[in-house]
Amino acid sequence: MSHQFFFSPHILDNLVPPATGFDVVQDISEPRLRLYITARGVKTFFTRKRVRGRTPGAGRDARIIIGRYPDTDIGAARARVLEILSAARAPRAARHKKITYEKLCAEFVRKKIRRAAPSLDKLERAMRRLWSPIYPKNIAEITPADLAALNKRIAASSGVPTANRMLEIMSSVFKFAVESRIIPDNPAASLAKSPESRRRRTLNADGLRRIIAAIGAERDPTLRPAFLMLVYGFESRSRVFSMQWRDLDFNNDTWGNRPLSDMAVVLLRDMPQDGRWVFRGRVASRHLTDPRVAWARVAARAGAPGTRMDDVHKFLMRSLEFSPHREQLRRNMNRVLNEVIGR
Repeated sequence: MSHQFFFSPHILDNLVPPATGFDVVQDISEPRLRLYITARGVKTFFTRKRVRGRTPGAGRDARIIIGRYPDTDIGAARARVLEILSAARAPRAARHKKITYEKLCAEFVRKKIRRAAPSLDKLERAMRRLWSPIYPKNIAEITPADLAALNKRIAASSGVPTANRMLEIMSSVFKFAVESRIIPDNPAASLAKSPESRRRRTLNADGLRRIIAAIGAERDPTLRPAFLMLVYGFESRSRVFSMQWRDLDFNNDTWGNRPLSDMAVVLLRDMPQDGRWVFRGRVASRHLTDPRVAWARVAARAGAPGTRMDDVHKFLMRSLEFSPHREQLRRNMNRVLNEVIGR
């Protein structure tokens, strides 16, 4: 451990050298400045900085020699410490690697994104589909004007919220490129999000009845009960689509710690109870995730093309009177379904 005191010419001139090896002393005025004195009386100013390794998170402490005392005076040594550490904190120059945007996105997803496999697949599909015009381009050649035009195109084809979300991800991708010293600047940093208009939920009891009728005409044997469960289950689509048979208790008509409505019980009892998931996705080992294309078909058939799956849940929950007692909550669910749906 180094000895700490205020460096002054009088003290440093009278430091006693060690019998063997060297001793280290530290300046109180500038704690990052140190001096070691050898057994032969040689006194040298130095500081330390963290040197980055080749892999993320790797590194080591390096000793940076400033100069020998008294050839280098104390004031100059203190000033040199600030210069060295400021230079160490400065961003390293970009390497200007020739890399396509597609490869950059693949590296970004591999190193920065932590998601479950279905969610990750969905993100990668969206990136390939929406960013296809710039995927083959060298990232050093992509300009803010290119990105602004692409963002405008996404807003026109997929909506402003989607464009804004993809712009956030795109900015993160280019920020990753800057941190990796591939490019010097982030071309997406100057792009602003488009203003979003708050969507009004117009679903009412009559619209819900028409949607239920349209669900009944759905031909897919998996989607039809899944969409009906959005109505009968009083839960969000993510919860409904990830429902597991092991969580259902038909002796008490419960789903986990929540009661099931009578219509939900009838619907579920008529379904084949095989596998893990109640509503299986395209891959049998996974559950249903986001069948938005099929739902858009149902909504259009019902004459309510702007209605989303979550609109159903929010409309029913506004009508439901919550109760901490299971049976009372079940009665409230049944009352809502009977009054609002008209059965």
